Amino acid sequence: MRRGPSFLGIILVIWLIIGAIAAGQRGYYSGNDETNCAELGTILVTIVAGPLNYVGANPKVDCELPQPSQ
Repeated sequence: MRRGPSFLGIILVIWLIIGAIAAGQRGYYSGNDETNCAELGTILVTIVAGPLNYVGANPKVDCELPQPSQ
């Protein structure tokens, strides 16, 4: 029986840390106090993209929320 973190778990954590560093280097964390859907989505997608950010990936999210009917 094996104890401790798995190899894939360690790789996943490293992958997400690299993505968080990339988002920080792009200045996504230094935005204004009002973060909208697109900004938050772009931050999350950048983190999930991880090392792919350093080989040309530049994920962006554009979300438009539906307007309430009048």
